[in-house]
Amino acid sequence: MPSLSSCHKERLTISRPRMSLYGSFLSDEQFQCSICLDVFTNPSTTPCGHSFCVACISRYWDGCKVCQCPLCKKTFQKKPDLHINRTLREITEQFRSMRGGAVVGREKRGGRGGDGALPDDLFDELKKRLPPTPPKPPMTMTNEAQYQVTTSLASSVPNNSPIAALNHSSGSHLPPPSFSRSSGRRRFTVSGAASSQSLPLCEIHHRGIMIYCRTDRVCICPDCETEYHPDHDTVPIEDEWMQTKSQLGVLEQEIQEMIRQRIRKIEEIRMSVAELEMAVERETAGSVGLFFALVSAIERSQAELIEVMEMSRRAAEHQADAMIRQLELEVEELRRRESTLAELAQSDDHSHCVKTFPVLSSPPPAKDWSGVSVNSDLGTGTIYRSLVALMERFQEQLKNIAETGFPPLVPEPSPVRTQSRMKRVQEYAVDVTLDCNTAHPRLILSEDLKSVRCGDRHQLLPDNPARFDRVVCVLGREAISSGRHYWEVEVGGKTDWDLGVARQSINRKGKIEVTPVNGYWFLSLRNKNKYAFRTEPSTDVHLNLQPHKIGVFVDFEKGQVSFYNVDAKIHIYTFNDTFTECIYPFFSPCTNKSGKNDGPLIITPVNMTE
Repeated sequence: MPSLSSCHKERLTISRPRMSLYGSFLSDEQFQCSICLDVFTNPSTTPCGHSFCVACISRYWDGCKVCQCPLCKKTFQKKPDLHINRTLREITEQFRSMRGGAVVGREKRGGRGGDGALPDDLFDELKKRLPPTPPKPPMTMTNEAQYQVTTSLASSVPNNSPIAALNHSSGSHLPPPSFSRSSGRRRFTVSGAASSQSLPLCEIHHRGIMIYCRTDRVCICPDCETEYHPDHDTVPIEDEWMQTKSQLGVLEQEIQEMIRQRIRKIEEIRMSVAELEMAVERETAGSVGLFFALVSAIERSQAELIEVMEMSRRAAEHQADAMIRQLELEVEELRRRESTLAELAQSDDHSHCVKTFPVLSSPPPAKDWSGVSVNSDLGTGTIYRSLVALMERFQEQLKNIAETGFPPLVPEPSPVRTQSRMKRVQEYAVDVTLDCNTAHPRLILSEDLKSVRCGDRHQLLPDNPARFDRVVCVLGREAISSGRHYWEVEVGGKTDWDLGVARQSINRKGKIEVTPVNGYWFLSLRNKNKYAFRTEPSTDVHLNLQPHKIGVFVDFEKGQVSFYNVDAKIHIYTFNDTFTECIYPFFSPCTNKSGKNDGPLIITPVNMTE
């Protein structure tokens, strides 16, 4: 066997200063994706331990309901989440770079035909001259920690991965890295050919990166330190990490303090929201009471004005009638005297004329009407003055409220209680639709069976027993036989309507008496402002705020049917009765009154009251 000359050794050392024994242990097959048959690109490891290119295995599983490993055929009921195996990717990239500049694989090592390959004899001679693997040095705290990292990294790699193959082929476990001091600085020496398992490799020198340059704030390898950072402040990464680790406690305390500050701010915000909610309740209750009192006073004043004006009108009419009758009597008397004077002028009885004329010439008993007139005073001045005083007091109250707000305790908190009560009943919202088989022939239902209006003429519909034939109404499809139920109906803009519930056995034909005794419990509107409940006799209800949306709540077991003004969040009325059979939602848009009441009743989704 030819010997290695010193010149040949020097040339070999210079030409391959970074070459290790990787090529004698690794081959293309160990870094080959079994799907595309090429070196891994962004490798990903499946739960069964096999590795493939992320793109290849993703395409392989596209459209599959049950995913299966292409190699071992293990089945996964749920498609695994694929992540790039970063360690395998780094090893693959190192392998790819070595393949571009050195021979890879024992089968390609022969010097005959291999581009840039060593001859067999030189390769074997070189291998003999390499120093044997050094024994494991005594553990210090530093290299022991490094060794544990290396061991844990090697044990976490799948058995079929290239790293595991590299580890097994080397014949022994990786020795820990050793340190030496040079020029007062601790240096790192890579032991063994497979040191890249424990440390990331420098892309330029293919050596382990384990030095930190404080000047440039980068991690480098020993060769980079010598070539590019000769005068910089460099320390082993481990020392820098220990120094950094000492600062973690301080940083952790700062973060904990920041967390505490934010938690306190969260509680502060929540308390502010709670206070705001209480303020809203107080403001709502106060404003409702204030404006209710104002509206009531104005309505009373308006009623008094109308009454006083009507009484003044009637008194003036009575006075005028009396004066007219008296004037008519005087006119009649004067006309008789006028006739007597005319007859006297035509008479030839001179003696009679002389005797009669003095009587006729005296003034008749008549009243002086020059200063008489009908009283035009309507008597409303007192009411207007009272209303002015009321408005002044209201303005004074508004001014005080604007400056100091409403008092904490409101004498009449019923509106707030009503809001809470309404929020509770809204929790029982149900989906209500209209039953077209019960609709009167003039009623027009929407396709989604959520709205109904009255048309101008009858439609050609089958006259089934469930259909109303005289009253323009329709029932809901959902029967209520137990529990609690709530729904909302938009009524804004209509002048007449009926809403509520009806018993299943009600009469559908001919004239209907809509009373609770006959199985009807509902609220009615007539002539745009007259609200009433169809009891016996009818119960009128005065609503200060005209509702645009009505909420209907049924508690079957308690026998209650309640009505709410949804927009104002106000309870209107509650029927109390006993239900002995199923009941159904009841809707009547009433006749359209030549277009004045042609708007629909609309069942709307329930939005929970805040």
